[in-house]
Amino acid sequence: MQTLSVSKLTSKSQATIPGRVREKLRLKPGDSIAFKLRDGQVFLQKARPADHVFAKAVADTLSDEWHSAHDERAYRDL
Repeated sequence: MQTLSVSKLTSKSQATIPGRVREKLRLKPGDSIAFKLRDGQVFLQKARPADHVFAKAVADTLSDEWHSAHDERAYRDL
């Protein structure tokens, strides 16, 4: 697999999706993206309706994760 582009995380753990990647995925402002994990690699794709349904279905199981002020302080520099 060839690397298309590289992006750097900000202090808030945000990254810009490079223009070449946005073009290949036909992403535009307001689109959702899905992150998928397979064999230790993360794949990015334009979110499909099924991705939204899945995310909503598991949302309650994740609501207490990384949610306290202590967690924010402990992990903000990751």
